[in-house]
Amino acid sequence: MKKVIATAKAPAAIGPYSQAVEVNDMVFLSGQIPINPATGEVVKGGITEQTTQVFENIKNVLAEAGLTTANIVKTTVFMADMAMFADMNTVYAKYFDGAFPARSAVAVKALPKNVLVEVESIAVR
Repeated sequence: MKKVIATAKAPAAIGPYSQAVEVNDMVFLSGQIPINPATGEVVKGGITEQTTQVFENIKNVLAEAGLTTANIVKTTVFMADMAMFADMNTVYAKYFDGAFPARSAVAVKALPKNVLVEVESIAVR
């Protein structure tokens, strides 16, 4: 059975999708972009500030499901430019205790709202 997960503490979906969906103890999070859920605006700053906001959004969606970043087993990171990889990676590492999930990281031509980074995740109970 599919269970939709939604929280006001993360940006609302801007299209026909859910913030997250749980199936068989697996939680699939849609890509999070650096929108401040309180304002609905993209956070100011560069890749460091944007990656931080992305992970705060991820944490909030996971919390709604009763999980933390420790439950994440896979992420996919989309960036506007691979030259930002090292700075994104520094922030990314702070959200895990060393038991890092599997990950893919790719540069893409463009992201929604012209943000610099988007991260999708899969977590398990």
